[in-house]
Amino acid sequence: MTGVDVRRLTGDEARRIAVRAQLLDAARPTELVPTVDRLTMLQLDPTAVVAPNADLVAWTRLGEGYRPEDLARAVEVDRALYEHSGQPSPREPGIVMLRPMGDLALYLDEMRSWPPEGSRGHAWLAANAGFRERVLARLRDDGPLPSREIEDTREVPWQSTGWTNDKNVTRMLDVLMTRGEVAVSARRGRERLWDLAERVYPRGVEAVPAEEAQRIRAERRLRSLGLARPKVVGDAGVPAEVEGTKGLWRLDPDATAETFEGRTALLSPFDRLVHDRTRALELFGFEYTLEMYKPKEQRRWGYFALPVLSGDRLVGKVDAAADRKAGRLVVHAVHRDVAWTRKVAAAVDAELRALAAWLRLDGVTGP
Repeated sequence: MTGVDVRRLTGDEARRIAVRAQLLDAARPTELVPTVDRLTMLQLDPTAVVAPNADLVAWTRLGEGYRPEDLARAVEVDRALYEHSGQPSPREPGIVMLRPMGDLALYLDEMRSWPPEGSRGHAWLAANAGFRERVLARLRDDGPLPSREIEDTREVPWQSTGWTNDKNVTRMLDVLMTRGEVAVSARRGRERLWDLAERVYPRGVEAVPAEEAQRIRAERRLRSLGLARPKVVGDAGVPAEVEGTKGLWRLDPDATAETFEGRTALLSPFDRLVHDRTRALELFGFEYTLEMYKPKEQRRWGYFALPVLSGDRLVGKVDAAADRKAGRLVVHAVHRDVAWTRKVAAAVDAELRALAAWLRLDGVTGP
Protein backbone atom coordinates (compact mmCIF):
# COMPACT_ATOMS: atom_id res chain seq x y z
CA MET A 1 0.00 0.00 0.00
CA THR A 2 1.65 3.17 -1.20
CA GLY A 3 2.09 5.85 1.41
CA VAL A 4 0.64 3.79 4.24
CA ASP A 5 2.76 2.40 7.07
CA VAL A 6 1.72 -1.25 7.40
CA ARG A 7 2.70 -3.04 10.61
CA ARG A 8 4.05 -6.54 10.09
CA LEU A 9 3.41 -9.14 12.76
CA THR A 10 4.66 -12.66 13.23
CA GLY A 11 2.09 -15.33 13.96
CA ASP A 12 3.22 -15.44 17.60
CA GLU A 13 2.83 -11.68 17.96
CA ALA A 14 -0.64 -11.71 16.42
CA ARG A 15 -1.86 -14.50 18.69
CA ARG A 16 -0.45 -12.87 21.81
CA ILE A 17 -2.06 -9.55 20.94
CA ALA A 18 -5.41 -11.29 20.43
CA VAL A 19 -5.18 -13.23 23.70
CA ARG A 20 -4.10 -10.21 25.73
CA ALA A 21 -6.82 -8.01 24.24
CA GLN A 22 -9.42 -10.51 25.49
CA LEU A 23 -7.91 -10.49 29.00
CA LEU A 24 -6.88 -14.14 28.72
CA ASP A 25 -3.18 -13.73 29.47
CA ALA A 26 -1.64 -14.31 32.90
CA ALA A 27 -2.43 -10.77 34.09
CA ARG A 28 -6.02 -11.50 35.18
CA PRO A 29 -8.39 -8.61 35.77
CA THR A 30 -9.91 -8.29 39.23
CA GLU A 31 -13.20 -6.39 38.78
CA LEU A 32 -16.27 -7.37 36.80
CA VAL A 33 -17.52 -4.08 35.35
CA PRO A 34 -14.11 -2.90 34.06
CA THR A 35 -13.71 -6.36 32.52
CA VAL A 36 -17.00 -6.07 30.63
CA ASP A 37 -16.05 -2.53 29.64
CA ARG A 38 -12.82 -3.84 28.09
CA LEU A 39 -14.60 -6.73 26.35
CA THR A 40 -17.41 -4.28 25.34
CA MET A 41 -20.08 -6.95 25.94
CA LEU A 42 -21.06 -10.29 27.40
CA GLN A 43 -23.35 -12.39 25.22
CA LEU A 44 -26.36 -13.83 27.02
CA ASP A 45 -27.33 -17.31 25.88
CA PRO A 46 -29.78 -19.70 27.54
CA THR A 47 -27.50 -22.72 27.01
CA ALA A 48 -26.08 -23.77 30.38
CA VAL A 49 -24.47 -27.16 29.76
CA VAL A 50 -21.60 -26.05 31.98
CA ALA A 51 -22.74 -22.56 33.02
CA PRO A 52 -24.56 -19.65 31.32
CA ASN A 53 -22.26 -18.05 28.77
CA ALA A 54 -21.96 -14.66 30.48
CA ASP A 55 -20.94 -16.31 33.75
CA LEU A 56 -18.49 -18.68 32.07
CA VAL A 57 -16.81 -15.85 30.15
CA ALA A 58 -16.57 -13.76 33.32
CA TRP A 59 -15.14 -16.67 35.34
CA THR A 60 -12.59 -17.42 32.63
CA ARG A 61 -11.24 -13.89 33.10
CA LEU A 62 -11.76 -13.23 36.82
CA GLY A 63 -11.32 -16.69 38.29
CA GLU A 64 -12.64 -18.11 41.55
CA GLY A 65 -13.52 -14.71 43.00
CA TYR A 66 -16.34 -14.23 40.49
CA ARG A 67 -19.91 -15.27 41.41
CA PRO A 68 -23.05 -15.05 39.22
CA GLU A 69 -24.67 -12.80 41.81
CA ASP A 70 -21.97 -10.22 41.01
CA LEU A 71 -23.36 -9.97 37.49
CA ALA A 72 -26.95 -9.72 38.70
CA ARG A 73 -25.97 -6.95 41.10
CA ALA A 74 -24.17 -5.00 38.37
CA VAL A 75 -27.30 -5.14 36.19
CA GLU A 76 -30.16 -4.89 38.67
CA VAL A 77 -28.80 -2.83 41.57
CA ASP A 78 -25.82 -0.81 40.43
CA ARG A 79 -27.16 -0.35 36.89
CA ALA A 80 -23.55 -0.50 35.71
CA LEU A 81 -24.48 -2.90 32.90
CA TYR A 82 -27.59 -3.04 30.76
CA GLU A 83 -29.20 -5.67 28.56
CA HIS A 84 -29.19 -4.77 24.90
CA SER A 85 -30.50 -6.69 21.90
CA GLY A 86 -29.05 -6.57 18.45
CA GLN A 87 -31.54 -5.84 15.70
CA PRO A 88 -33.93 -8.83 15.45
CA SER A 89 -34.43 -10.57 12.14
CA PRO A 90 -37.89 -11.40 10.72
CA ARG A 91 -37.57 -14.95 12.08
CA GLU A 92 -35.48 -14.64 15.25
CA PRO A 93 -34.76 -12.10 18.00
CA GLY A 94 -31.40 -10.36 17.95
CA ILE A 95 -28.40 -11.56 19.94
CA VAL A 96 -28.84 -10.41 23.52
CA MET A 97 -25.85 -8.85 25.27
CA LEU A 98 -24.88 -7.10 28.45
CA ARG A 99 -23.05 -3.85 27.76
CA PRO A 100 -21.49 -1.21 29.99
CA MET A 101 -24.03 1.47 30.83
CA GLY A 102 -21.41 4.00 29.74
CA ASP A 103 -21.85 2.74 26.15
CA LEU A 104 -25.58 3.49 26.06
CA ALA A 105 -25.01 6.88 24.44
CA LEU A 106 -23.22 5.12 21.56
CA TYR A 107 -26.39 3.21 20.62
CA LEU A 108 -29.23 5.62 21.35
CA ASP A 109 -29.20 7.42 18.01
CA GLU A 110 -29.53 4.20 16.02
CA MET A 111 -32.00 2.71 18.50
CA ARG A 112 -34.41 5.59 18.11
CA SER A 113 -34.58 5.23 14.32
CA TRP A 114 -35.24 1.48 14.31
CA PRO A 115 -36.88 -0.34 12.54
CA PRO A 116 -35.83 1.40 9.31
CA GLU A 117 -38.53 2.89 7.13
CA GLY A 118 -39.70 0.54 4.41
CA SER A 119 -38.85 -2.57 6.41
CA ARG A 120 -41.36 -5.21 7.39
CA GLY A 121 -40.72 -4.47 11.05
CA HIS A 122 -41.49 -0.79 10.54
CA ALA A 123 -44.79 -1.63 8.84
CA TRP A 124 -45.74 -4.07 11.61
CA LEU A 125 -44.95 -1.54 14.33
CA ALA A 126 -47.00 1.13 12.53
CA ALA A 127 -49.95 -1.28 12.14
CA ASN A 128 -49.76 -2.04 15.88
CA ALA A 129 -49.56 1.52 17.18
CA GLY A 130 -52.36 0.86 19.65
CA PHE A 131 -50.77 -2.38 20.83
CA ARG A 132 -47.48 -0.55 21.42
CA GLU A 133 -49.22 2.13 23.51
CA ARG A 134 -51.04 -0.48 25.57
CA VAL A 135 -47.82 -2.37 26.30
CA LEU A 136 -46.12 0.85 27.38
CA ALA A 137 -49.12 1.83 29.53
CA ARG A 138 -49.15 -1.58 31.22
CA LEU A 139 -45.48 -1.28 32.11
CA ARG A 140 -45.94 2.31 33.23
CA ASP A 141 -48.67 1.26 35.65
CA ASP A 142 -47.42 -2.13 36.84
CA GLY A 143 -43.82 -2.72 35.69
CA PRO A 144 -41.50 -4.43 35.97
CA LEU A 145 -43.39 -7.42 34.55
CA PRO A 146 -42.58 -10.70 32.79
CA SER A 147 -43.89 -10.93 29.24
CA ARG A 148 -46.48 -13.58 30.23
CA GLU A 149 -48.30 -10.96 32.31
CA ILE A 150 -48.65 -8.53 29.39
CA GLU A 151 -51.80 -8.97 27.35
CA ASP A 152 -51.62 -9.73 23.64
CA THR A 153 -53.90 -7.06 22.18
CA ARG A 154 -52.19 -6.81 18.79
CA GLU A 155 -54.03 -5.36 15.83
CA VAL A 156 -51.94 -7.38 13.35
CA PRO A 157 -50.18 -10.62 14.35
CA TRP A 158 -46.49 -11.14 13.68
CA GLN A 159 -46.15 -13.88 11.07
CA SER A 160 -42.91 -15.76 10.59
CA THR A 161 -41.59 -19.18 9.62
CA GLY A 162 -39.37 -19.00 12.72
CA TRP A 163 -40.26 -19.52 16.38
CA THR A 164 -41.41 -15.88 16.70
CA ASN A 165 -44.57 -16.61 14.69
CA ASP A 166 -47.57 -15.09 16.50
CA LYS A 167 -45.38 -14.38 19.57
CA ASN A 168 -46.71 -10.86 19.50
CA VAL A 169 -45.90 -9.69 23.02
CA THR A 170 -42.37 -11.09 22.82
CA ARG A 171 -41.87 -9.51 19.42
CA MET A 172 -43.18 -6.13 20.54
CA LEU A 173 -40.96 -6.11 23.63
CA ASP A 174 -37.90 -7.03 21.55
CA VAL A 175 -38.70 -4.25 19.09
CA LEU A 176 -39.26 -1.70 21.85
CA MET A 177 -36.04 -2.73 23.59
CA THR A 178 -34.12 -2.32 20.34
CA ARG A 179 -35.75 1.13 20.01
CA GLY A 180 -34.78 2.07 23.58
CA GLU A 181 -38.36 2.45 24.80
CA VAL A 182 -38.40 -0.48 27.21
CA ALA A 183 -35.58 -2.27 29.00
CA VAL A 184 -34.92 -5.40 30.99
CA SER A 185 -35.01 -4.41 34.65
CA ALA A 186 -33.99 -7.80 36.04
CA ARG A 187 -34.06 -11.53 35.41
CA ARG A 188 -35.56 -14.31 37.46
CA GLY A 189 -33.90 -17.41 36.11
CA ARG A 190 -34.33 -17.18 32.36
CA GLU A 191 -37.40 -14.94 32.62
CA ARG A 192 -36.91 -11.27 31.88
CA LEU A 193 -38.72 -8.57 33.84
CA TRP A 194 -39.59 -5.63 31.58
CA ASP A 195 -40.00 -1.96 32.47
CA LEU A 196 -39.95 1.44 30.85
CA ALA A 197 -36.43 2.31 29.74
CA GLU A 198 -36.61 5.61 31.61
CA ARG A 199 -36.79 3.66 34.89
CA VAL A 200 -33.78 1.49 34.03
CA TYR A 201 -31.42 3.77 32.13
CA PRO A 202 -29.84 6.82 33.80
CA ARG A 203 -31.47 10.17 33.17
CA GLY A 204 -30.00 12.78 30.89
CA VAL A 205 -27.95 10.53 28.61
CA GLU A 206 -27.35 12.37 25.37
CA ALA A 207 -27.06 10.29 22.23
CA VAL A 208 -23.77 10.45 20.37
CA PRO A 209 -24.53 11.11 16.68
CA ALA A 210 -24.68 7.84 14.76
CA GLU A 211 -21.62 8.39 12.56
CA GLU A 212 -19.39 9.34 15.49
CA ALA A 213 -20.85 6.55 17.60
CA GLN A 214 -20.05 3.97 14.93
CA ARG A 215 -16.45 5.19 14.83
CA ILE A 216 -16.06 4.98 18.61
CA ARG A 217 -17.70 1.56 18.74
CA ALA A 218 -15.36 0.27 16.03
CA GLU A 219 -12.35 1.55 17.96
CA ARG A 220 -13.61 -0.10 21.16
CA ARG A 221 -14.33 -3.34 19.34
CA LEU A 222 -10.82 -3.37 17.88
CA ARG A 223 -9.29 -2.73 21.30
CA SER A 224 -11.20 -5.71 22.67
CA LEU A 225 -9.95 -7.95 19.85
CA GLY A 226 -6.47 -6.51 19.35
CA LEU A 227 -6.52 -7.53 15.72
CA ALA A 228 -9.46 -7.84 13.31
CA ARG A 229 -10.39 -7.77 9.65
CA PRO A 230 -11.64 -4.45 8.21
CA LYS A 231 -15.13 -5.92 7.67
CA VAL A 232 -15.43 -6.15 11.48
CA VAL A 233 -13.94 -2.80 12.53
CA GLY A 234 -13.83 -0.71 9.38
CA ASP A 235 -10.78 1.54 9.23
CA ALA A 236 -10.27 1.70 12.99
CA GLY A 237 -6.66 1.30 14.11
CA VAL A 238 -3.74 0.84 11.74
CA PRO A 239 -3.23 -1.61 8.85
CA ALA A 240 -1.23 -4.74 9.54
CA GLU A 241 -0.04 -7.89 7.83
CA VAL A 242 0.16 -11.16 9.73
CA GLU A 243 2.66 -13.84 8.83
CA GLY A 244 0.95 -16.82 7.20
CA THR A 245 -2.30 -15.03 6.39
CA LYS A 246 -3.53 -13.24 3.30
CA GLY A 247 -4.77 -9.68 3.08
CA LEU A 248 -4.71 -6.79 5.51
CA TRP A 249 -5.83 -6.68 9.10
CA ARG A 250 -6.58 -3.73 11.37
CA LEU A 251 -4.47 -3.51 14.51
CA ASP A 252 -5.11 -1.66 17.75
CA PRO A 253 -2.25 0.88 17.70
CA ASP A 254 -1.68 0.45 21.44
CA ALA A 255 -1.55 -3.35 21.32
CA THR A 256 1.73 -5.13 21.94
CA ALA A 257 2.97 -8.69 22.32
CA GLU A 258 5.92 -7.67 24.46
CA THR A 259 6.32 -9.27 27.91
CA PHE A 260 3.38 -11.56 27.16
CA GLU A 261 2.82 -14.32 29.69
CA GLY A 262 0.12 -16.85 28.99
CA ARG A 263 -2.04 -19.22 31.02
CA THR A 264 -4.44 -22.08 30.48
CA ALA A 265 -8.15 -21.39 30.07
CA LEU A 266 -11.31 -23.31 29.16
CA LEU A 267 -13.40 -21.11 26.89
CA SER A 268 -17.08 -20.89 26.16
CA PRO A 269 -17.94 -21.69 22.53
CA PHE A 270 -19.35 -18.13 22.43
CA ASP A 271 -16.11 -16.58 23.75
CA ARG A 272 -14.98 -13.68 21.56
CA LEU A 273 -11.51 -15.19 21.14
CA VAL A 274 -13.09 -18.01 19.10
CA HIS A 275 -16.49 -16.59 18.16
CA ASP A 276 -15.24 -15.64 14.68
CA ARG A 277 -14.42 -19.15 13.44
CA THR A 278 -12.59 -17.88 10.34
CA ARG A 279 -10.35 -15.60 12.43
CA ALA A 280 -9.64 -18.45 14.86
CA LEU A 281 -8.58 -20.64 11.96
CA GLU A 282 -6.41 -17.93 10.36
CA LEU A 283 -4.63 -16.79 13.53
CA PHE A 284 -4.59 -19.96 15.63
CA GLY A 285 -5.05 -22.75 13.10
CA PHE A 286 -8.05 -23.70 15.24
CA GLU A 287 -10.99 -25.44 13.64
CA TYR A 288 -14.22 -25.34 15.62
CA THR A 289 -17.96 -25.74 15.19
CA LEU A 290 -20.57 -25.60 17.93
CA GLU A 291 -22.20 -28.99 17.47
CA MET A 292 -25.18 -28.93 19.83
CA TYR A 293 -27.51 -28.51 16.86
CA LYS A 294 -26.07 -31.54 15.06
CA PRO A 295 -27.31 -35.13 15.47
CA LYS A 296 -25.12 -36.98 17.96
CA GLU A 297 -23.64 -39.28 15.32
CA GLN A 298 -22.40 -36.29 13.32
CA ARG A 299 -20.51 -34.61 16.15
CA ARG A 300 -16.72 -34.61 16.10
CA TRP A 301 -16.05 -32.90 19.43
CA GLY A 302 -19.27 -33.04 21.43
CA TYR A 303 -22.48 -31.25 22.28
CA PHE A 304 -20.86 -28.21 23.95
CA ALA A 305 -17.10 -28.65 23.62
CA LEU A 306 -14.99 -26.03 25.41
CA PRO A 307 -12.01 -24.69 23.42
CA VAL A 308 -8.74 -25.03 25.32
CA LEU A 309 -6.32 -22.09 25.39
CA SER A 310 -2.72 -22.77 26.40
CA GLY A 311 -0.56 -19.68 26.37
CA ASP A 312 -1.01 -18.19 22.92
CA ARG A 313 -2.29 -21.40 21.31
CA LEU A 314 -5.69 -23.05 21.02
CA VAL A 315 -4.75 -26.68 21.54
CA GLY A 316 -7.95 -28.71 21.80
CA LYS A 317 -11.50 -29.09 23.04
CA VAL A 318 -13.03 -30.57 26.19
CA ASP A 319 -16.51 -32.07 25.91
CA ALA A 320 -17.87 -31.47 29.41
CA ALA A 321 -21.16 -30.95 31.22
CA ALA A 322 -22.15 -30.04 34.75
CA ASP A 323 -24.19 -32.86 36.31
CA ARG A 324 -25.69 -30.95 39.21
CA LYS A 325 -27.76 -33.86 40.42
CA ALA A 326 -24.65 -36.01 40.82
CA GLY A 327 -22.54 -33.05 41.92
CA ARG A 328 -19.86 -33.67 39.30
CA LEU A 329 -18.33 -31.99 36.29
CA VAL A 330 -18.50 -34.82 33.76
CA VAL A 331 -15.82 -34.84 31.06
CA HIS A 332 -17.06 -36.99 28.17
CA ALA A 333 -13.96 -36.55 26.01
CA VAL A 334 -10.76 -34.56 25.63
CA HIS A 335 -9.74 -33.78 22.05
CA ARG A 336 -6.09 -32.83 21.57
CA ASP A 337 -5.54 -30.90 18.36
CA VAL A 338 -1.78 -31.07 18.90
CA ALA A 339 0.46 -33.15 21.12
CA TRP A 340 0.24 -31.95 24.73
CA THR A 341 3.20 -31.89 27.04
CA ARG A 342 2.74 -33.18 30.57
CA LYS A 343 2.71 -29.58 31.74
CA VAL A 344 -0.15 -28.67 29.41
CA ALA A 345 -2.15 -31.77 30.38
CA ALA A 346 -1.66 -31.01 34.07
CA ALA A 347 -2.72 -27.39 33.57
CA VAL A 348 -5.91 -28.48 31.78
CA ASP A 349 -6.69 -30.94 34.59
CA ALA A 350 -6.16 -28.16 37.14
CA GLU A 351 -8.45 -25.85 35.20
CA LEU A 352 -11.18 -28.52 35.10
CA ARG A 353 -10.91 -28.94 38.87
CA ALA A 354 -11.06 -25.17 39.32
CA LEU A 355 -14.15 -25.02 37.10
CA ALA A 356 -15.85 -27.76 39.13
CA ALA A 357 -15.04 -25.95 42.39
CA TRP A 358 -16.41 -22.66 41.03
CA LEU A 359 -19.60 -24.47 40.02
CA ARG A 360 -19.77 -25.83 43.58
CA LEU A 361 -19.55 -29.39 42.35
CA ASP A 362 -17.73 -32.09 44.27
CA GLY A 363 -15.19 -32.85 41.57
CA VAL A 364 -14.48 -34.06 38.03
CA THR A 365 -15.50 -37.37 36.48
CA GLY A 366 -14.18 -38.60 33.17
CA PRO A 367 -11.05 -39.22 31.11
